[in-house]
Amino acid sequence: MGVPAHQAYHIGKYLLKQRILGRKRYPLNLMLEPLFRCNLACPGCGKIQFPDEILKKHLSVDAALNAATECGAPMVTIPGGEPLIHPEIEKMVEGLLKQKRYVIVCTNALLLERNLKKFKPNKRLTFSIHMDGYGEHHDKCVDREGTYDIAVKAIQSAIAQGHRVITNTTVFDTHDIENLAKLFDHMMELGVEGLTISPGFSYEKAPDQDHFLNRQKTHNLFKKLLDYKREHNKKWDFSNSPFYLDFLEGKRDYECTPWGMPTYNIFGWQKPCYLLTNEGYAKTFAEYMKDTAFEEYGTGRNPKCANCMTHCGYEPTAVSEGMSSIPKMIELGRAQAAASRG
Repeated sequence: MGVPAHQAYHIGKYLLKQRILGRKRYPLNLMLEPLFRCNLACPGCGKIQFPDEILKKHLSVDAALNAATECGAPMVTIPGGEPLIHPEIEKMVEGLLKQKRYVIVCTNALLLERNLKKFKPNKRLTFSIHMDGYGEHHDKCVDREGTYDIAVKAIQSAIAQGHRVITNTTVFDTHDIENLAKLFDHMMELGVEGLTISPGFSYEKAPDQDHFLNRQKTHNLFKKLLDYKREHNKKWDFSNSPFYLDFLEGKRDYECTPWGMPTYNIFGWQKPCYLLTNEGYAKTFAEYMKDTAFEEYGTGRNPKCANCMTHCGYEPTAVSEGMSSIPKMIELGRAQAAASRG
């Protein structure tokens, strides 16, 4: 597994505390969106379609740190937009690290190499690089030639300087197993710590509406991918929970737990999750937890959620199940060991 022992320990300790306190709903990973502006216009993205006056706005450092304190999640993921565009991103990251949180900065890596000097290597800080295919396939996914090579160079520089680096791959029906295998092989050769993967979500505002996977296609693709991994003994270190990968294959059935990865951005606390952008916002985290009608969302409850199997809704469910009992913790440990052996 692409999760180091110190991080697994602290997250496990947090989950155990929630269980002892009898909490059924709690945050695991805060999705902190400091801005929506981006230097790419990926056709499958529904986060950059706001008017210019919104794209010019960004969270202040104080607002970001206050949101993390208010939420209390042990992990903070900083997506976007492109967070490296934020004029004070390094101060935001530094403040979150001082709060003893694990911080993941998501980036397309176009600006990473020139900005590495702003960040000191830290075991709690990880750069997550968007890599949506090998070579030209990635360039097509982000609609710009040469981005794969730029990202590879940035990954090499970050690792050479001692930073933790993982990748995240969003899968659509245009992906084939051979291309994904080439990507994962290359990323492992470069020395990335882990691979994160998730099917794409059919954003209402995404320019490309033709290539999102439905649930059956997701099951089929991930079964083929993970069968390929097993048959070819690939040493791909996935950062996803093995239980979540089982879910993508169709081996497990989970309910969405959107409060596990709540989202805070320039509008406030987004209801109910990172993906649905037109359901309203709460002013405080307490209000988000109290007033969001979570029972109205999820597969079988809301047509917008019908084909969603993305990590922000189901990874927290999978992680929580792994901590729900001693037998399941043992099962998770065995699955992790098997995954690391390929």
